[in-house]
Amino acid sequence: MNMHSAHRASVSEEIRQGLADIAPVLVAMVPIGLLFGAICTTKAWTTSEVWLMSTLVFSGGAEFAAIGIWQVPVPYLALFVSTLLVSARHILMGVSLAPKMHAFSGWRLWAAAWFMTDEAWALGERRARRQPITIAYWFFMAVPVHIVWVASTVTGSIVGPLLGDPAEIGLDFAFTALFIGLIAGFWRGRLTVWVLVASGGASALVAMLVGEPWNVLAGAAAGIAAAWFAAPDEEAA
Repeated sequence: MNMHSAHRASVSEEIRQGLADIAPVLVAMVPIGLLFGAICTTKAWTTSEVWLMSTLVFSGGAEFAAIGIWQVPVPYLALFVSTLLVSARHILMGVSLAPKMHAFSGWRLWAAAWFMTDEAWALGERRARRQPITIAYWFFMAVPVHIVWVASTVTGSIVGPLLGDPAEIGLDFAFTALFIGLIAGFWRGRLTVWVLVASGGASALVAMLVGEPWNVLAGAAAGIAAAWFAAPDEEAA
């Protein structure tokens, strides 16, 4: 096998690994997208508006936060604050992942950032523990998330009236189930327990006392603080 054939085989393997890693996430994402599209129909959104939202915003958490408080007249300040708080986690995710993306530069780096989601970030971090994150792996892992998300949300907006109450068929738990699965891949014993307890407890407390979306900020801050204080003890154990 010459060098060109070896390179082509290597790229093909990277593509295969990217698609294989993201496949379970895509399956779990479909009911979440259907749920979002169905909720949009209760706010009198058209299918084209749902498509535009999912295509341009492309952030499940921010989109759910926005549709949750959507009303007429539109509360622009509340929308801005809620989506800003929910999406601020991407700054930390980007800082965490950037040093591990040595193969990316120029427009490829900007494109990689555009397609970075919670799921792509988690799989990218897991990948970086074993081997470098290549361009082929990243884009064939991350881009399908965008395709499936847009397709499922649009489908949800079309069939939403037929679904009835999403809670009755379990769609309301799909978002939570997906993130439970992602967290399981990062399990590090006691450290993970401390982070989950701190972030979950702080988020629940602030949600009850203050309300959304401030619970997102509180949960993130508490989780970071717990990881900071617990990590030395974990490493010494």
